[in-house]
Amino acid sequence: MALIALAADKGAPGVTTTAVALAALWPRRVLLAEADPAGGDLVYRSVGANGRPLDPSTGILSLAATARRGIAAEQLWDHAQRLSGGLDVLVGLAGSDQAAGLTGQWSALGRAFAELSQSPHPEAAADVLADLGRLDAQSPANALLPHAALLLLVTRAQPENLAHVRDRAAALHTKLHGTQRGAATLAQPQIGVVLVADPQQGGKVASQVNEMLVASQSGARVVGLIAEDVAGAEQLAGRRRGRLDRSLLVRSARQLVADLLQNFRAELNPTSGGHTGEHRVPPPAPQPQPHAQAAAQQAAATAPPPPPAGYGQPGPGYGQPAYGHQGYQGQGYGYPAQPTAQPAQPAAQPAAQPSQPAGGQGWPRHPGAPGAGATPGGAG
Repeated sequence: MALIALAADKGAPGVTTTAVALAALWPRRVLLAEADPAGGDLVYRSVGANGRPLDPSTGILSLAATARRGIAAEQLWDHAQRLSGGLDVLVGLAGSDQAAGLTGQWSALGRAFAELSQSPHPEAAADVLADLGRLDAQSPANALLPHAALLLLVTRAQPENLAHVRDRAAALHTKLHGTQRGAATLAQPQIGVVLVADPQQGGKVASQVNEMLVASQSGARVVGLIAEDVAGAEQLAGRRRGRLDRSLLVRSARQLVADLLQNFRAELNPTSGGHTGEHRVPPPAPQPQPHAQAAAQQAAATAPPPPPAGYGQPGPGYGQPAYGHQGYQGQGYGYPAQPTAQPAQPAAQPAAQPSQPAGGQGWPRHPGAPGAGATPGGAG
């Protein structure tokens, strides 16, 4: 996978909240980049992994100081910060005045984002989700789009918002792919529309909006829904306590991630050496049944020691998970669910402990990290 850009046409439909939710649930290692020329929001709404405010001078602004000498994809990590929930972010500009420092450098920034997933260094490779904010015809962030694999336009379901996003999608399609409408299925970036809507009405609304987009030959399609969940958004920003993993926002974002990976498999196919990442909004850890506890304890006592950590162990400073990722078990990604331990048979041989966690998991647990069942506070 390479670069996925998220943007809006008008108003404040929740692009940043959507980007944070998708990044927090991404099944591989990911870097969330605030590439909005008008300025970012995370420095005001989130805290770092050390519990202190984020540094506004470390991020896109510090990257701009070295951009004129070129940007190597791996250098992005030198300007990244980690949120308290374990998500790596590239903090955006403070405002549009600072965007002048990146004049002529937006295309190079997009190229670095796109190349990060193809890094030959496994400890550095990652997908990039970029929040472009409001994307009008004059936005310098348009220069990032030719490097993106997918562009997601986030909009609310009010008629005026839908009309604006239809027109913006058509204009972007013509600009990126020319006037040949049929080329949209082959050219990149593909353009998808994400609706922020009431989950009870979302399915019907999505079908109607998709028909409108097709009829207008906009070159865009509805790719999923994000629940209009104020309480969940406040939990995600760390302003309210609660079970974030059970919120409508996270449940809808989880389904959207699964749909994106399924429907855009070719565009989002990983091209580097199996880099993976941790889930930063983990589900509650499954509780073993009483009849399985004895068997599990016996298997743990008789199993041989695990092999030493090998390929895939993240290097220092490169996204080591804060919660000891143990994988997402059967929550819509197509990964197999965690098998329930069975009572031991008298003549059965003890099962060897696998060298890698089951269910498509990537990083092994880090010594001293809190348990995977914890819900991060202030996930962004």
